[in-house]
Amino acid sequence: MITEIITLLLRFLALTALQVLLLNNIQLSGFINPYIYLLFIMLLPVKFSKGFSLVMAFVSGFAIDIFTNTAGMHAAATVLMAFMRPAVLRIFSPRDGYEAESVPSMSRMGFNWFAVYASVLIVIHHVTLFFIEAFTFSSFFLTLTRALLSGAASLLIILIAQFLTGKFKTEK
Repeated sequence: MITEIITLLLRFLALTALQVLLLNNIQLSGFINPYIYLLFIMLLPVKFSKGFSLVMAFVSGFAIDIFTNTAGMHAAATVLMAFMRPAVLRIFSPRDGYEAESVPSMSRMGFNWFAVYASVLIVIHHVTLFFIEAFTFSSFFLTLTRALLSGAASLLIILIAQFLTGKFKTEK
């Protein structure tokens, strides 16, 4: 249990630092803003309660809000993503279900499963974040385009991070 808490804390600190120090400085044409800190919520163990996940999502999003001066936008989008996570996990549940200690990572679940799981959660987060930021539907398609392009960049970075940090299950 202690090692699990230390692992979560180190993952939180590493992803937040990476987001704040590196990725927040990347903006391609004002359209693409990649976010890797979402990986922290995606990789929470399945056994954690919804309440704990929501608190962790709030803390994670609020930390990014503090460094980017965005007044709770990241916290709101990240909490919604964490709220929807159990439903997404249920929809994409393996035939045998999840093990109690299971972490929904690419190394445990395989590339295809993780890519779909991450894509759904990233779209939920990004659409919420960018529409809160725009605070209007007058430029709906422009905002949606920004959200989808940033989502694709975030997915690419998250998949690369997963490739770099684990051994992988081969698909049959």
